[in-house]
Amino acid sequence: MTGPSRFDIPSELLQPLWLRSRESLADDRLLYDPVAAVACSQCTLIPECLRGNVTEQQLLHASLTLQGDRRVQDFLRRHPNGVILNLGGGLDTRFYRIDNGRCRWFDIDVTEHLLWRQRLFHRSERYRMLPGSLEELDWLQLLPAMSGSPVMLVCDQAMLAYSAPVISGFLQSAACHFGRLEMCLVLAGDWCASPLADRLGVRGHYGHALRDPQQQLLAWLPWAEPVGRFSPFDTGCRRWRLWQRCLSRFPGVKYRLLPVLLHIRL
Repeated sequence: MTGPSRFDIPSELLQPLWLRSRESLADDRLLYDPVAAVACSQCTLIPECLRGNVTEQQLLHASLTLQGDRRVQDFLRRHPNGVILNLGGGLDTRFYRIDNGRCRWFDIDVTEHLLWRQRLFHRSERYRMLPGSLEELDWLQLLPAMSGSPVMLVCDQAMLAYSAPVISGFLQSAACHFGRLEMCLVLAGDWCASPLADRLGVRGHYGHALRDPQQQLLAWLPWAEPVGRFSPFDTGCRRWRLWQRCLSRFPGVKYRLLPVLLHIRL
């Protein structure tokens, strides 16, 4: 992945894309992402992407990505013409992996990230990009009329960088904006900064640490209905087997040690 004509993409954008490309080549892969592989072939591999325990980072990222894919696929099975709002996805390729040919998809992110998306990925008539973030909510007003369509808001790991007050403010604003809404969010447990979490693939420190992410989410949105709570350890993969056995006697630990995917309905 070198060459003078290739893109020099910031490591925080490139590494998740590269990890999915690597996972696609594993014998016991959790997901297959040829779009990521093609995009990576156009990019220069930055040394920062190789920092740390890459194998564990790859497994953690693939596990959370797979669980997010399943939640969105389940939503689209129930609502084939639904709307997906993918917030802070960076160079996420979920639209290309699970598009059902009927849904409408919006990627909301900072302008720099959207520019990289335009260079690396092909367009679709049902796919749009809007500038915005958890803190800059003008994009809510830029969305077209949904005409009562079911909507799912997906924030796959971008929320990990934000503090709890910022997250709660955003969630309450988004919940008040839509009539029908499902949310698929990744939040961090309070042991994610521990040395053990680092060994399991957590890279750096997150903007929040929640003892019980689901309980906290429902405290922010007390009228919400919990649908599911998923730890990376719940993924059916032999690479997690040793850790699954070690933590089987302490079931609550898995929701504190690594980021957790939460699915709620409003």
